[in-house]
Amino acid sequence: MLYPFVRKALFQLDPERAHEFTFKQLRRITGTPLEFLVRQSVASKPVTCMGLSFKNPLGLATGLDKDGECIDALGAMGFGFIEVGTVTPRAQSGNDKPRLFRLVEAEGLINRMGFNNHGVDNLVENVKKSHFGGVLGINIGKNKDTPVEQGKDDYLICMEKVYSYAGYIAINISSPNTPGLRTLQYGEALDDLLTAIKAKQIELQQKHHKYVPIAVKIAPDLSHEELIQVADSLVRHNIDGVIATNTTLDRKLVNGFNYCDQTGGLSGRPLQLHSTEIVRQLSKELQGRLPIIGVGGIDSVIAAREKIDAGASLVQIYSGFIFKGPGLIKDIVNYI
Repeated sequence: MLYPFVRKALFQLDPERAHEFTFKQLRRITGTPLEFLVRQSVASKPVTCMGLSFKNPLGLATGLDKDGECIDALGAMGFGFIEVGTVTPRAQSGNDKPRLFRLVEAEGLINRMGFNNHGVDNLVENVKKSHFGGVLGINIGKNKDTPVEQGKDDYLICMEKVYSYAGYIAINISSPNTPGLRTLQYGEALDDLLTAIKAKQIELQQKHHKYVPIAVKIAPDLSHEELIQVADSLVRHNIDGVIATNTTLDRKLVNGFNYCDQTGGLSGRPLQLHSTEIVRQLSKELQGRLPIIGVGGIDSVIAAREKIDAGASLVQIYSGFIFKGPGLIKDIVNYI
């Protein structure tokens, strides 16, 4: 009930400053009696996916808590799973500011953050301190200054370091804000990456005596033919899941809005229908051979149900959470 007032105040600030302020407050209340301010009870809606047991099918998408600083506070809001990251082997500052823009009228966001994070070692330390009872996904990527042809090395480094602490590992090859990254979604580059990742997963399974599923996050801007090829590669390499989708470069639905001409990935309501269509196409191609995590523009119970009806086993929110607040979590989980 209070969120409309909180949002009004936060939206007076630059988006990145608002994010930093909010996370500062969440860190302050974590583990204190004030945590009740964000805690809410949601219905139990258990789901089994990728061999994991989820308390409910709603998760927080990657990008909000890049360094795993507020896992417990976010978990208290009722998420069945939280995906932290994207994290890279080495810390990096990301792209120049400003790099995050609200398209308020469209309930969308444009970001060109560029994988700003404090590095994988810092993330692991934060994860060790957390007490979240749900499934924790860790999303990994490559450093900007790592040549694309050597990109798989960065993913393998991150896998080695996060494997023990992750419920599942998400492979981000679809952000539009790291030069050349999306080329890893195609042909021989994708097959080479997935071969290396699968071999590392098997090696780490033997080393740690546990199996941590791998999910690959794809872009919404793939053609139908490219989507078929990606689905084929994921199945051939025995990948455990696919996350559909990342942000889009398409601006046709936001032409004329403030900031619509900013470079970066567009998320939120303008992505909703297209992302759902990608889920539907993927589901048709995969025929249940691996599960889909649906993300992109979910801002209501109906939008979440549409993703599931299209073929998603789990769903995630990000921009909808920014615009609607924690109440959206409770609504979706209770009525999904």
